Amino acid sequence: MLQSKYDLKSIIDLEKWHALQDSLSLVTQMAIITVDYKGVPVTRHSHCQSFCQAVRQDAGLSAYCQKCDARGGLEAVRLNKPYVYLCHFNILDIAIPITIDNQYVGAVMAGQVRLADNSASRLEQIVSRPASQESEGAFAALGEEYSQLPVMPYAQVATIAEMLSHLCNYIVEEASRKNEIMELYQQALGAPYVEAQPAKVQADWSFRHPAEAQEELSVTPAGSGAEPLAAAAVETIRSSNPILQPAFDYIFSHKHENFPLEAMAQLCHISPSYFSRLFVRESGENFSACVSRLKIGWAKQLLETTELSINQISDHLSFCDAGYFIKIFRKHEQRTPAAYRSFIRGD
Repeated sequence: MLQSKYDLKSIIDLEKWHALQDSLSLVTQMAIITVDYKGVPVTRHSHCQSFCQAVRQDAGLSAYCQKCDARGGLEAVRLNKPYVYLCHFNILDIAIPITIDNQYVGAVMAGQVRLADNSASRLEQIVSRPASQESEGAFAALGEEYSQLPVMPYAQVATIAEMLSHLCNYIVEEASRKNEIMELYQQALGAPYVEAQPAKVQADWSFRHPAEAQEELSVTPAGSGAEPLAAAAVETIRSSNPILQPAFDYIFSHKHENFPLEAMAQLCHISPSYFSRLFVRESGENFSACVSRLKIGWAKQLLETTELSINQISDHLSFCDAGYFIKIFRKHEQRTPAAYRSFIRGD
């Protein structure tokens, strides 16, 4: 469910999308291709210019084209808006991020045009290619194809970039909403009758301050008979930034695992460095510190509500060994797990 919601291939009809892409390419005079959040193409290239086709087929030059695509897409994600740049041949390209609920799901790559004025100086050449006889020779051999590239002023490029951004994001968002509605409808048709039950109060885990979150996590009363971890009352954190929500959902549904930052970033479809920056901005602490704090909170719940031994709790929460668990617990609570259990139970 999580992956399908943010997977372009399952959100849109790729054949219809490609037909639209072909039409937009003709209208804008730009080559266009759509890629997923990993940078993998999900459509064919619409009207790729002959110069760029030849360059991308050259073993020595195609690597620089791929670097331009990758870096352009990442920069567009970072800025969260269309990013206009120059490739290693000083040809203009555009990376247009597609997002759903602030979640990056892919990008439209457009361009392969030359600028008609002196505005190239305001643009960044995103990848520089060292001069060599081979590359210069290849460029000279493709002089005629280069001269056939469309030429347009920067103002027109900027207008096209904004139009593509609004149009593509609107279509993808609407398709995503339609898919969600249809899925809910199908579930409703097949769902068995369930007698209404009183609503359960769920703790508000929107990040206000780490200390408040820790306090709420550890309020399960001793002796309540709650089951270990799996039936914990708090199921997840409601992040104010939807991009991070998949990571929080995973963490709270797999409390017994360790959580590499890189894996959580991949789950959110963003780079590890961007994930780290967003996480600090959201929570006020770095990822490892937050995970450590949460695990200690879950450990406190187990100490309060179960008879599991210190070793069992350590293993259950995937600490490397009981000694390390005790060390981290003491760092957070200024007492050992055993002392905490005695204190909370009034022994």
